[in-house]
Amino acid sequence: MPTDWLAIGAALLAGLMGGVHCAAMCGGIATGFSAMGGNRGWWPALQPNLGRVGGYVLAGAVAGGIGGGILAAARSPWLAFGARMLVGVVLVLVALRLLDRSGRLSFLGRPGAVLWQRLRVLQRPLLPANTAAKRIALGVLWGWMPCGLSTTLLAAAWLQADARNGALTMAAFGLGTLPLMVSLTWSGARLGQWLQRGRWRMAIGGLVLAAGLLTIAAPWLMHIPALAGPLAALGCLPPP
Repeated sequence: MPTDWLAIGAALLAGLMGGVHCAAMCGGIATGFSAMGGNRGWWPALQPNLGRVGGYVLAGAVAGGIGGGILAAARSPWLAFGARMLVGVVLVLVALRLLDRSGRLSFLGRPGAVLWQRLRVLQRPLLPANTAAKRIALGVLWGWMPCGLSTTLLAAAWLQADARNGALTMAAFGLGTLPLMVSLTWSGARLGQWLQRGRWRMAIGGLVLAAGLLTIAAPWLMHIPALAGPLAALGCLPPP
């Protein structure tokens, strides 16, 4: 399956824009790492965040692999085509989530709540997080904490029905969150207020929205000769 650059690019932008959301939701967790074991350097701050991104990647690979297994069992090209269309719909939801300041779309993070309650018991052997291995392992569990954006993008990873694309999509999302979250873990400072300004929210949210709409419309746009090549390079596929 070709690399889905539209979904991966949208996930990176969602992570960059969602960093402010992550700071609001996970700020206490992030700053808590800075106090564990008396470590306040950049490397100890980076370790749990690398674990968090690793948790995203693992979840994306598993979700994409499960989706691929379902499509392989069904052996229906139209089911694969429909799943691809739904990836576009999910990206549109991600864009709306980024642009939503009222919290009306917060329900998108609820499906992971039950899983998180089960995972919390795994934290106990890892505390205090006074070694690199413990901080990274805790970061992996942190990555599985229910979050509206990560859960929604995980749905996109599943619908891509490909373990590699699912992993790359979640990796892009995680990397997008690193600049703000590593700084927050290191110093506890609330950075990135510029992302909250209306023009940045509208610009980045608009790009993610465009990626979603283009994913939905791409199979038909590929019938235009001038667009077929660029869309294929982005990972778009024609109807079966």
